[in-house]
Amino acid sequence: MSELSQTIAAAEKPKPKWPWIAGAAALVLVAGIAWLGATRASGDDTAAADSSSPVSGGTLEFALIDYQRSPDPQWGTNYAESTIGNNVTDKLTWQDPDTGEITPWLAESWEYNEDLTEFTFHLRDDVTFSDGTPFDSEVVKANFDQYVHGDQDLGINPNGAQLLSGYIETLTPDPYTAVVRFEHPLASFLQASSFTANAQPGFLSLSTLALSAEERTDPLKVIGTGPFVYESWEEQVKTVLVKREGYDWSPPALGHDGEAYLDRIVFNTVPEASVRTGSLVSGELDATLDVGTTDEQPLLDQGFDIISRGVSGSSIFLNLNSSLFPTNDINVRKAIQLGWNREAIEQTVLTDSYSIADSVLAPSVQGHADYSDSVLRYDPDEANRLLDEAGWTPGGDGIRTKDGERLELKLLGINNLVVNKPAYESIQQDLKAIGIDLQLTVVPIPDYTAAFATADADFNITAANRSRNDPAVLNLLYNPALGNASYITEDSTGVDAAEVADVLGKLETTLDPDLRNEYAKAAQDLLLEQYALVSPVYNPSQVIAQAPYVHGILFDAQSRNHFVDAWKAE
Repeated sequence: MSELSQTIAAAEKPKPKWPWIAGAAALVLVAGIAWLGATRASGDDTAAADSSSPVSGGTLEFALIDYQRSPDPQWGTNYAESTIGNNVTDKLTWQDPDTGEITPWLAESWEYNEDLTEFTFHLRDDVTFSDGTPFDSEVVKANFDQYVHGDQDLGINPNGAQLLSGYIETLTPDPYTAVVRFEHPLASFLQASSFTANAQPGFLSLSTLALSAEERTDPLKVIGTGPFVYESWEEQVKTVLVKREGYDWSPPALGHDGEAYLDRIVFNTVPEASVRTGSLVSGELDATLDVGTTDEQPLLDQGFDIISRGVSGSSIFLNLNSSLFPTNDINVRKAIQLGWNREAIEQTVLTDSYSIADSVLAPSVQGHADYSDSVLRYDPDEANRLLDEAGWTPGGDGIRTKDGERLELKLLGINNLVVNKPAYESIQQDLKAIGIDLQLTVVPIPDYTAAFATADADFNITAANRSRNDPAVLNLLYNPALGNASYITEDSTGVDAAEVADVLGKLETTLDPDLRNEYAKAAQDLLLEQYALVSPVYNPSQVIAQAPYVHGILFDAQSRNHFVDAWKAE
């Protein structure tokens, strides 16, 4: 056994678990990052209800830039889909958005083996689906089996295959014990059991799991255990949820007993920022997500509250295609990292709700390191030197050329966050000054998804982010065997795919906080410094403007919103 293996083994001897704490992962601390918490303009903490007593009843009219493409929570990948799905379904565990601690929800307690290949959950025995059927270990097994493997006959994709890589099976020794087994260590599974973002593992009833993808477009057939149930769904228009009668199993960490306060939530799709803002001011809306940066202060001045939380996971990144000319040249990739002015974006594009990225890992995630004084500094002189060294010479129009080829880079991005396009346009201007022609394709999520299918051959840069409050988000994104976001292939000159897989894979081998910090630093060093596979841009935030009579909208650890504690005081 190597010295490193001995260190891992010594750090991970099984120990009894306090039911509220998921082993060593609960020791993760997130401190000194004031902007990351859920904040209100007045300085109050909006993660808790207002000091006056909550009022039951009423309808909350809520706006989003995106729409729900299907009521199936396990399929959806945009913010609208995950937020709505999180209020119809529940998870095994809840992750504290401030500390990263994993706490109970549908599972009261859990333990895991030394190898981190087997996780045993002890379930509540009083949970039911909205159709009256029980939530038990057989339901956990059926959900995880379909979530990971899909069902070709039903048209169900293997939506959880990456998140739960190496999944073998779920054993059901009794109705309220579920044992989830993996073929290799998966330290991040505890966090995955609370995951609320892309294609999240919210539990569906057995009757819903038996439906085809097409049949699941009938919202009344999509049955969860959550505090709300579907009333209606109009694609690209709105989704309506109503309160689940008899709900009484919110995460204990929330301190909410019983049913949701609101009778109904209407999630309205409103793509235009001016219309969202205007509808809020006119009283047609009670609250809106996706607040334009230029609208924040005017809304504050008119008496509205602004609440926000930074998105835990990766920053908004420029992933650099390491197998496609010319970003298969590490000098070009390093020049991109150094060639644009982060301070300019911070001053002209971002508000206080956001922050400029100093790593590919968000500051709220365990193991984050700061690279703002090294590879993520603004240094156009060094960027020009690197391009000169690589043989790129200035052309007549200012764009560099090499062997008759212009230094053109094609970027594919999403316009789902209001800051994205202005930030990319700022980078475009700066890179032009060092001789790089950055061509932007910034489109809605459906168009992005379609174009992404051939991005390995068509785009030098893909710009997005990945929500996940765990350092293993880097493994999920960049491991060549999983997300392979930088397209590491045999054409990736100088990039050792085996080394990348090994360094990133170590994040799944331990829950010891010191070792995880060490492995997270090594992963960031490799991605940012050694191979320059990514140029982080800014740390995204979810920003809500709400009328002063709206209270209790929660941000979770992935900055998705929960409404079980929300209420209106009018």
